[in-house]
Amino acid sequence: MTPAPTPHIDPAKTHLLKEYKHDSPLLGCRFDPSGQFVFAGAQDNNVIRWHLDSGKKTLLTGHKSWVRALAFAQRRGEEKKGKEGEKRTSQSSSPCLLFSADYAGRILAWPSSAEGPKPAHTLEAHHGWVRALAVSPNGSRLASCGNDHLVKLWSVPDGGLIHELAGHACHVYNVVFHPDGKHLISADLQGIVKVWDLAKGAIERELDAKILYKYDPSFRADIGGVRSMALSADGTLLACAGITNVSNAFAGVGNPLIVLFDYQSGKQKQLLRPKTPFQGTAWGVVLHPTGFIAGVGGGNGGMLWFWKADNAQDFFSLKLPTNARDLDLHPNGRHLAIAFFDGAVRIYSLEK
Repeated sequence: MTPAPTPHIDPAKTHLLKEYKHDSPLLGCRFDPSGQFVFAGAQDNNVIRWHLDSGKKTLLTGHKSWVRALAFAQRRGEEKKGKEGEKRTSQSSSPCLLFSADYAGRILAWPSSAEGPKPAHTLEAHHGWVRALAVSPNGSRLASCGNDHLVKLWSVPDGGLIHELAGHACHVYNVVFHPDGKHLISADLQGIVKVWDLAKGAIERELDAKILYKYDPSFRADIGGVRSMALSADGTLLACAGITNVSNAFAGVGNPLIVLFDYQSGKQKQLLRPKTPFQGTAWGVVLHPTGFIAGVGGGNGGMLWFWKADNAQDFFSLKLPTNARDLDLHPNGRHLAIAFFDGAVRIYSLEK
């Protein structure tokens, strides 16, 4: 069970707690469900694991291309009745699996806490880059999406293909399960967000995040897309992060933006922007259980921002050492992990 956030959290007191170094730029990062480790995907084709307390570094070697997408699965058991008829959920004895995906279209499954991790199996998942991974709330399904315009569902832990969801007309950049376990949300390069009814394998509705996309006629290039996506724990808010106001696709000149949706209505609730001008992309977003939104950006340096859902401008920001590539929230709700272009994962404390 994830510990409840402490009442001492104050984003305005955010400060660097620890730093873990690698010798290649990092693309993504995730804490494992136990909260003991932080993992990162790198441009040297490795996945790196650090033990948060000891700092011990372990390389997970097996990919043949850059790694960004990371997700964890630990299958939950069926509900059983206790002595007095109360419902209980048993935990599977199977180990927690880490799924990692690369630019070459492959997904590898790893025993996440093994002393010397080796891939348990490999999925030839997509044609081209696997952009994102997500695991269902009960740990039984893995979702992937990629440059072949497809979303795919896989069984956990064996990796059998369950379903192929076709409907996007361009690269699919992100995917996330709704907490109800009945819906999957996917988002693409053009800022089109689709909500899938998993029982029917069909699109139920679409949300409009096209403000995060532009076609640059000068370079004949598409730029933008939903670069990060997250739901609140209760499933009422959906955040889509990326870039807007693009003036030069080749150089990535534009401004970070997070589109916050009311999930039930599908309407935009807020457009979250930095109060101080910043050039670059919002590469990561999380919704904290206490109600605020955190996002990181990279471009002309790196920044960490905090917003409240009812205010378009951040209430606090922190300059980062270099370009930030990804963001994750620790299960304890008190720490953030940020992956950086300089090869570091830095852990920031949200406590006073």
